[in-house]
Amino acid sequence: MKSLLSTVFRKEMRDHLRDHRSVWSAVGMTLLGPILFGVMFTVMASWLNKDKPLELPVLGRSHAPSLVAYLERSGATLTEPPADYEARIQAGKLDTVLIIPEDYGEDFAAGRTAKVHLVMDNSRNQARTTIRRVQQLLNGYSGLLGAQRLLARGVAPELASPLKVEEVDLSTPERLAASLLSIIPIFLVFAAFSGGMNVAIDAMAGERERGSLESLLLNPVRREALVVGKWLAAVVFAVAATTLCLVAFLLVMNRVPLQDLGVKVRLDPLAVLGLWAGVLPLALMASAGQMLLSTFARSFKEAQTYMQMLSLLPTLPGMVLVLSPVQSQTWMFAVPVLGQEMLVQELMRGEPLGPLPFVLGLVSCAALALGFLAWTARLLRDERIIFGRS
Repeated sequence: MKSLLSTVFRKEMRDHLRDHRSVWSAVGMTLLGPILFGVMFTVMASWLNKDKPLELPVLGRSHAPSLVAYLERSGATLTEPPADYEARIQAGKLDTVLIIPEDYGEDFAAGRTAKVHLVMDNSRNQARTTIRRVQQLLNGYSGLLGAQRLLARGVAPELASPLKVEEVDLSTPERLAASLLSIIPIFLVFAAFSGGMNVAIDAMAGERERGSLESLLLNPVRREALVVGKWLAAVVFAVAATTLCLVAFLLVMNRVPLQDLGVKVRLDPLAVLGLWAGVLPLALMASAGQMLLSTFARSFKEAQTYMQMLSLLPTLPGMVLVLSPVQSQTWMFAVPVLGQEMLVQELMRGEPLGPLPFVLGLVSCAALALGFLAWTARLLRDERIIFGRS
């Protein structure tokens, strides 16, 4: 049986490595997550880069010389806004414009609240950083004036702030990074499911559609050896895709300026090995489940339709964890997909994990994989499955 299993495995690997289009398609789907991650966080870091000069168009600078001087001392470059500044803001060509009304000086001299207008479009994410920086400067100037007015009247400025809240943040850099990088587990799980998908489909539905599965089963071969040999080929591709996805994420995280987002990622070699070992059991289960589903399909195209619906299921636990984080419990690590995504998040948070979560994940995925493989082998004894191509 061992020689037969090895023969089937080598045959499947040789066939699928020759299909360059299928291989590159799997690679492209695997690298999609790291590429999106790199582009998204690079753009976000450029938006939040506080070192770039702040250019602020101001209308009516002559009405508030002290405010203008404060903004310039704070590093803002003040310019004259164009006549069509509202249209330019809506079109995304300007971030914001500060308007100082003519009656600003009268209200200011009388000790009343002087109003200014900050024209913006809050629906544009790229403009929010500039808007927030301008708002911080205006709030700082307002606080400075308020303190000076109280001192001029012999009142301590502290009386206007009876309560001061000092935040004590107990989060570590790893926990902050894990909360921001929570999409990484989703893509790692997706790679484990998509890496061997084409191999599993072609090994069962593809050969069934071409009629080669009938010829293969006419030989004195054990169904179990045939199924396991094909499954191992799919597992190799799934493991390769997961490894490639993890390596790509590590390379991207080292190149993206995450420090501009206040994120510090610290993954030592042991943590990286834990991430890899934590996700790999999904390759066993996913490949077996995909082979089982492909056995029911009458054609390659029909099997692809099933797989497209199946590929949405692994993302659901990850989306739940992103939108509504839950406190991890030991039994959760035994739930396939959910356990792997929680394991990756815990490792990225720097939480101490013993071997139990890894063992639970491996045992549950391996048990399901064995069940799927046994079911597939039993289906290959059914003539309706083997000869039914219509």
